[in-house]
Amino acid sequence: MSFRNKQGGALITAMAVYVVTKAVLNMVLAGHFSLSSLLIALAEAAAFFLWFRYVNYVLAAILAFFAFIYLPQNIANIGSNWIYLLEGVLDMGCAVLLCFSSNVREHYSNQWNNKN
Repeated sequence: MSFRNKQGGALITAMAVYVVTKAVLNMVLAGHFSLSSLLIALAEAAAFFLWFRYVNYVLAAILAFFAFIYLPQNIANIGSNWIYLLEGVLDMGCAVLLCFSSNVREHYSNQWNNKN
């Protein structure tokens, strides 16, 4: 896949890999396999590679939403949930990159009806 901006493409690829890795890690930590969780993570990772405008903001909102939902629980049980707290911090970092990195935003600059 070619990217308009190589640095932005590397960041997008890293975030997509992170989303899938996070889902697999959560399954390992929970001790059971969840096909639905894996499929959702794969769909979210695939969405990182859409070329359409505003997809980055939708992805950022999803990542930030779940980070904020689980934040109080992760802080309350920080001794046993530190890895989940770290995931939340990484999720927020990804959301910030998706919204504010010009290298990443350049990837999501096409109009919905323009595939160039």
